[in-house]
Amino acid sequence: MSAPTYDLGTLHGGLRLPGHKTASTSKPIIEVPVPSQLVLPITQHVGDPSQPVVGIGERVLKGQLIAETDGTLGAPVHAPSSGKVIAIEPWPVSRRYGKNAPCIVIECDGKDEAVQRVESPANFTTLAAEDLLTRILQGGIVGLGGAVFPTAQKLMQARTCKIDHLLLNGVECESYISCDDLLMRERAGEIISGAQILMHALQINVCFIAVESDKPDAIRSLGLVLGEISDDRIVIKQVPTIYPSGGEDQLVQLVTNREVPSGGLPSDVGCLVQNVGTTAAIHDWIVDNEPLISRVTTITGDGVASPVNVRARIGTVLSDIIEIAGGYTDSAKQLIIGGPMTGKSVTTDRVPLVKATNCVLVSSETPSPGPALPCIRCGDCAAVCPVQLLPQQLYWYACADDEENLREFGLMDCIECGCCDLVCPSHIPMTADFRVAKGRIRELADEKARAARARQRFEARSDRLQREQAERDLELAQQKAIAQKAGPSAIAEILKRKLENKDDE
Repeated sequence: MSAPTYDLGTLHGGLRLPGHKTASTSKPIIEVPVPSQLVLPITQHVGDPSQPVVGIGERVLKGQLIAETDGTLGAPVHAPSSGKVIAIEPWPVSRRYGKNAPCIVIECDGKDEAVQRVESPANFTTLAAEDLLTRILQGGIVGLGGAVFPTAQKLMQARTCKIDHLLLNGVECESYISCDDLLMRERAGEIISGAQILMHALQINVCFIAVESDKPDAIRSLGLVLGEISDDRIVIKQVPTIYPSGGEDQLVQLVTNREVPSGGLPSDVGCLVQNVGTTAAIHDWIVDNEPLISRVTTITGDGVASPVNVRARIGTVLSDIIEIAGGYTDSAKQLIIGGPMTGKSVTTDRVPLVKATNCVLVSSETPSPGPALPCIRCGDCAAVCPVQLLPQQLYWYACADDEENLREFGLMDCIECGCCDLVCPSHIPMTADFRVAKGRIRELADEKARAARARQRFEARSDRLQREQAERDLELAQQKAIAQKAGPSAIAEILKRKLENKDDE
């Protein structure tokens, strides 16, 4: 067994939150049967929206491409099972807080018939790194830790930098969520295989798998696999159980002692971070020819009868999945997609499971901290901020809509972890205010960019008109010069031609 390095580094701020994970980790992952209907949002990623490539009434097969993107930043969507497309219509989705978004609805036929694919090479190392990246792009794989950034584009961007470290993120620091923990326990081999594929695609030889200290079973499973394959390039790193140590920038600092610059990316300091679920999905696609059509999700909370982790097809409606967890208890009051700190509350369980759904939390309580009171300047928010910002100061600038100072004091570096909200004695919802302020800043940036593009178009048009006028003036001057040499008859001929051209116009 490969021995992990223990409790690396320290994290500024953060909180030690109660885990609430024992109930969902006491049982193995349960496979959810293919439902009678699947609802597939056509856009399940950050970036350019996807467009359907199938029509109503068309029969589709498991793994078949049903939506693709035209832009440079996107991820395709595949059918999770075989059946018939019965609608392409708006449907409530969790990433928009239960609001409608375009979806492809498939009526499953129960056959689960897969599309025929070209067999993958027996050994992925026979593929060139560029060919491997292209192949990953076709699998619809996105970051399964919650960010859902298209994986292939993230890898391609990293290839333009001097990357020397691959970090696999198995740090599941938010309360209740345990899908990555169970995945590492039960599919450690696929995670390691995915890591080897990524190292080949990036042409690097160092990979750290970061796991929290409260996951000994996951560390043991990963260590057993590493002991069997004897790949010295891959090392397990155990990090402290502190929220939010699973944030990309925080994890890079904990594991490599490198600090990601403000407004920068881990690739700026030679690191690429991928979630362990994403890594397993890469194995499934490259080795087993299965695109991202299912994922492991935690169904938990005191509002469900039997908390559990499930593997469900993308597009399965949450009400069907909650039945696998024993259904609701009488005390169920609130449905949250994600964890209690960063999740989104929705008002219906008719939303489909999507690539970003790592947890469904059913709570018996509806948080009501009471009205926000005036800030007492206690400084607790600054003490727990993992990005070392001054939330109190940012809050004042957000209330004043002071864009200049919000930028100067680092609002765009805020990771919206919610630590400041949790410790604030005045119950000020700072994270929500920061999210709104960041949205305004992005809108202003977009407006400035649009104005700059409009100015460029106007200036280009003005330059073109001036250039054309100058060319006409030059041509007229040349004609006059020729006419003066030729005499009055030539001038008359030129005027006649101009009159004729004007009449033709």
